[in-house]
Amino acid sequence: MTAELEDVVARLRAAGCVFAEREAELLLATKDPEPLVLRRIAGERLEDVLGWAEFDGLRFKVAPGVFVPRHRTRFLVEVAVGRTRPGDVVLDLGCGTGALGGALRARVPGVELHATDVDPAAVACARENLPGADVFPGDLFGGVPEGLKVDVLLANVPYVPSSEIAHLPPEMREGELRSALDGGTDGLDVLRRVLSDLDGVLSERGISLSELDEDQVPLAVELTPAGFSAEVFADTSDEDDGSRVVLWSRAPAGASHRR
Repeated sequence: MTAELEDVVARLRAAGCVFAEREAELLLATKDPEPLVLRRIAGERLEDVLGWAEFDGLRFKVAPGVFVPRHRTRFLVEVAVGRTRPGDVVLDLGCGTGALGGALRARVPGVELHATDVDPAAVACARENLPGADVFPGDLFGGVPEGLKVDVLLANVPYVPSSEIAHLPPEMREGELRSALDGGTDGLDVLRRVLSDLDGVLSERGISLSELDEDQVPLAVELTPAGFSAEVFADTSDEDDGSRVVLWSRAPAGASHRR
């Protein structure tokens, strides 16, 4: 470790940065690192300081307030990749930077990608991050063109219970819109709205995927709409932090709506 890197790491650690060494490397790789180091020490999100966030090996432009993709959500993309075909219509719902849709498109070339978000800053980021995709402003399906049938719905909607917002790291609760985090009393209010519209949005073989905490899964499965079934996936990697992915699809005639 060079003296310069060692110095920046020590300053970042003193400011409470958990991944100080990795952050120091990224900051020192910029043309003029010292002003950026000072901004990070002052509490700005690393992604805002750098202007981008990394997700699934790709870089996505970030703007202040826009939801930063979490590395844990790569598992949702993994599940989606195995069930997506070239030519499928994909919708990244509440897309933020557009990272989920962008990562899926990078791994399954040839999909028809759409994205939507209620936050104008997020829409602007996603339009820059997703060239060739249709990015719509609107609340959930409110901005989606009428009649669009979706084969793969990436519905990584807010699922933090309202009472837990205050316990999130300051970078999250202060650096991101509350509407991008708050899922209501049990964390499932936004998901309820998504599930209520699945029948009209998904194609006949369409699927919808959402990330949740493990303790939310039983109730989420109980919310499965009539005519659909739910399947739960757990990340078996060493990085598993208790998150789960629930996949909804149309149930075969006579089948149970839960799996």
